[in-house]
Amino acid sequence: MSEDDTPDEADAFLAEAGEAELAALKAENAALKEQILRYAAEAENTKRRAEREANDARAYAIQKFARDLLGVADNLSRALAHEPADNGDAVVKNFVLGIEMTEKELLGAFERNGLKRIAPLRAEKFDPHQHQAMAEVPGTDVAAGGIVEVMQPGFELLGRLLRPAMVVVAAKESSAQPEGAKPNGAGPNPYAGGDDADPGGSVDRRA
Repeated sequence: MSEDDTPDEADAFLAEAGEAELAALKAENAALKEQILRYAAEAENTKRRAEREANDARAYAIQKFARDLLGVADNLSRALAHEPADNGDAVVKNFVLGIEMTEKELLGAFERNGLKRIAPLRAEKFDPHQHQAMAEVPGTDVAAGGIVEVMQPGFELLGRLLRPAMVVVAAKESSAQPEGAKPNGAGPNPYAGGDDADPGGSVDRRA
């Protein structure tokens, strides 16, 4: 702006300068708002991540302790499986009742702490993420790939597998060649769940 400028030109210059300054301030304000929102989102994500990690630490702190208690649950289950049939001895009956109540209380404590028993029903479909096939048996009334018997129940802690259920599975018919299978039985393991499947999906031939 010079001394020769007319008042109208001066007003126009000032108005233009004011608009430019206002636009710059608006742009700066928008940038600051965006930065504040980004920092707030990062802070919220950090808070949630810290809470999740703290919850996981608390939840899985009992994992080793829970795993150690699985043997106790197994022994109680085996004891009840060998309960004498039609025994009229009151002492024996009370003893068995005590074992049943102990097992019930133990499993109840498991449930209250997020430890869930995995005991699939007969004919339930084999799940390589929760079950481990210990043997195959042909010629059963269960469809191929279904569970015939549970040898040992499994357990999971808050959705995380601690131990797969050990099961006996109905064998696939030898004449039914799966699509894409290789000759001479060299096809893929029918009990493997894919690249990310749990190793428990394989059949233990030593059982």
